[in-house]
Amino acid sequence: MNIIRRRGWEIPESQLTPEHLAFNRRKLLIGGAAAMALSPVALSPVAAQAQRVTDVATLPDPTADLYPAKLNAKYKLDRPITDEKVNGNYNNFYEFGEQKTIASTAQALNTRPWTIKIDGMVEKPFEIGIDDLIRKMGIEERTYRHRCVEAWSMAIAWSGFPLAKLVELAKPLGSAKYLEMKTFMDPKVAFGQKKSWYPWPYTEGLTMAEASNELAFLATGAYGHPIAKQHGAPIRLAVPWKYGFKSVKSINHFTFTDKQPKTYWEALQASEYGFWANVNPAVPHPRWSQADEEIIGTGERKPTLLFNGYGEFVADIYKGLEKERLWA
Repeated sequence: MNIIRRRGWEIPESQLTPEHLAFNRRKLLIGGAAAMALSPVALSPVAAQAQRVTDVATLPDPTADLYPAKLNAKYKLDRPITDEKVNGNYNNFYEFGEQKTIASTAQALNTRPWTIKIDGMVEKPFEIGIDDLIRKMGIEERTYRHRCVEAWSMAIAWSGFPLAKLVELAKPLGSAKYLEMKTFMDPKVAFGQKKSWYPWPYTEGLTMAEASNELAFLATGAYGHPIAKQHGAPIRLAVPWKYGFKSVKSINHFTFTDKQPKTYWEALQASEYGFWANVNPAVPHPRWSQADEEIIGTGERKPTLLFNGYGEFVADIYKGLEKERLWA
């Protein structure tokens, strides 16, 4: 018989503090210490709260020790990786504005604590803190090309884990057909969410076959370090065979369902943006051609490839679905 003898400092796993509670205590301690250090005169409640938010926002990422991750060389590029400064200052993140230069406003997003909710048609719904999830899944680096429906493209070195690993963790029922993903909802921080004509929160969806495909990736880092806020911290989807708007940012809710989700852009303008959004140079957007693309940072133009060049990995998913609107 193998008898476990705990040392004096060890405690059972059941007594460990959940991640979200640990971060709340951490914020309280930091806020209190900062308030005392700033001035011999006590801070007002408003000033103290502002100081706590500032201090927590500047804390090191709790998973920073995992980066840079080991490269998975299976997924190769046909072009150089886009410069990080260029990528970091050319983003679509409508929660923080409609312009591309949202990097500074996105810094208002508080990514810790961050709880991921998994529910719907699963054996047992549950919640898990983002740092617990990242360490449980482990991470690798992958280099992917990405093609925006606006006809520009980038190449990015992501770090994270296959979406299929989260599907396995969730234990969906056999009757689940789709995975719906939603981002945070906090108009006080993300002023774009105050615009009521947009269908907030940002919602995306994949079929179970797409979600289980080896290419579907949940990115928690980029360029060898934890993911920047403007890229969708602390966790976002990367599906390189689809137009970029499918890659939902800052996810906090995964729901397994038997109903096709009504996605953000589909709800906003269904005549231009569909559920599938696979890349196809032969199918134009209603207002522009998709035949070629501009590589951001260089201005070079390249022919657009079917499934963005990833057909060998994903084309089989869509056999028998030719009558579906598979392209944006």
